[in-house]
Amino acid sequence: MPFDATITSIHQMTPRVKQFVIEADEAFEFEPGQHTTVRFERDDPEEEDEQVVRPYTATNTPGNERLTLAIKRYDDGTASVYMHEREVDDIVTLGDLGGNLTLRNTNEDAVFVSTGTGITPMIAMLKQYLEVGTGDVDFFYGEKNQENIMYRETLDQLAAEHDELSVVYSLSDEDWSGLTGHVQDHLDDHLDGLDRDFYVCGVPGMVVETKERLDDLGVDDDRVFSEGWEDGEVED
Repeated sequence: MPFDATITSIHQMTPRVKQFVIEADEAFEFEPGQHTTVRFERDDPEEEDEQVVRPYTATNTPGNERLTLAIKRYDDGTASVYMHEREVDDIVTLGDLGGNLTLRNTNEDAVFVSTGTGITPMIAMLKQYLEVGTGDVDFFYGEKNQENIMYRETLDQLAAEHDELSVVYSLSDEDWSGLTGHVQDHLDDHLDGLDRDFYVCGVPGMVVETKERLDDLGVDDDRVFSEGWEDGEVED
């Protein structure tokens, strides 16, 4: 059921991404990696489908009255523009949290692979894994350039605090001291074996390509997890 919540904090993370802290009257219960929906009515009542409903993933872990959403603005994106125009103390309407991208086995080594805003479910799942997981975890994140890297300080701090965590960045449009090119192309070079669970999120083409790459490397399909709708998007 949709419910109202209040924006209590807004932080500009990158030139096009804002982080929103949104508070409700009751604690949010969900699995890290799951998403809520932002819902609002279009300004133009003559537009088809007057209500806009868009999914955004919480980057925090559950158990309190706050949700943290990192939302990238697209100039032609109805919901992202709407959210970027919100201010602190504004009321927004959210939907119940759900989704398929959640941790399956915290006793297995894990690998997270994401690009762009696909990092949002991974951040929440990584936090959960570091709290309850018993294995090693590798975090691969791809972006175009350094100024667009989301949660870099968070990831670097977590890596400094947890010996079991390795973080790998790769940039596709900038020469720098780190890795370049598509992040999925670096998986086998930076992993000590492939006997682990893989979680993948990003644009559909990247997700499909990563799955194909893992299949070529001999990783079983039942150890690769994503939202599950990406294959159809690419085929279309």
